[in-house]
Amino acid sequence: DFKEEITREIMAKKRERVREESFQRLSLNLRIQHIFLFSSVIILIITGLPLKFPEVSWAEWMMHLLGGIQNSTLMHRVGATGLIIVSIYHLFYTILSRQGRRDFFLLLPRPKDFFDALTNIKHFIGRSERKPRFGRFSYIEKFDYWAVYWGCIIMIASGFFLWFETLTMRFFPKFVIDISHEAHSDEALLATLAIVIWHFYNVHFNPSKFPGSLLWWHGKMNKEEMIEEHPLEYEKITGEKLPVQGGPDDYELFLETRLGSFFSVQSEKWKLRWQKKFGRFLKLKEVAEGSEEVELSIE
Repeated sequence: DFKEEITREIMAKKRERVREESFQRLSLNLRIQHIFLFSSVIILIITGLPLKFPEVSWAEWMMHLLGGIQNSTLMHRVGATGLIIVSIYHLFYTILSRQGRRDFFLLLPRPKDFFDALTNIKHFIGRSERKPRFGRFSYIEKFDYWAVYWGCIIMIASGFFLWFETLTMRFFPKFVIDISHEAHSDEALLATLAIVIWHFYNVHFNPSKFPGSLLWWHGKMNKEEMIEEHPLEYEKITGEKLPVQGGPDDYELFLETRLGSFFSVQSEKWKLRWQKKFGRFLKLKEVAEGSEEVELSIE
């Protein structure tokens, strides 16, 4: 039918225009940090796992491919140095840059994250049509971020003791070395599984992302992705109110209770108090591509 064909072409062009509109999610600074981080972690995983599982055949093959234990150790320390550098840099970036400070506060866990996870589970199992509406960071991204934070602290501290074992033994009893070895080994395995199972699925293997996202390279999301994954941030940037499917989510229902109302009032007081004291320090202007500047505060 001619009319249906024209309609399909119009809708296809409309979807293409939506995809062409983009929003800068990650700055060049953050993208370089991320590339430096995952490059260091990949080196650490490749050179570290054969040491944890030396009895399996692939570990022997991997060690031979790396050129032996001496080359593997050197490469592992190069990766460790990279991880230390990017961790220290990110710490100063968070403290000294306005975007870093703003993102840090937005990444702090909030009660809404718990209710968003609950709403998501109910949506996945078919108990609710409503999907959680995320702001700049979802609870999934917050988990990713704080898992890396925790992992870096454990891996760098324990790795330092193991790297300078003789120096450590001069000031600490032997059990510190033993604890460091177990912590380093088990945290490395946990981090590897978290990256492969949790992070890779959410970022690359999710059906909506497969065969992979290039956000880490260009730092941009198109309008369709922003509306789907970060509708609250999209509304804040554009001023456009998006339609909401389904009834109120669990967090909105919680705010209607006495406890939720009390929490909402106290949260607003806390936010106003901090904005009054550190308003200029914490606020940051964010520019969406093709839109006017919008000033974002901590919410």
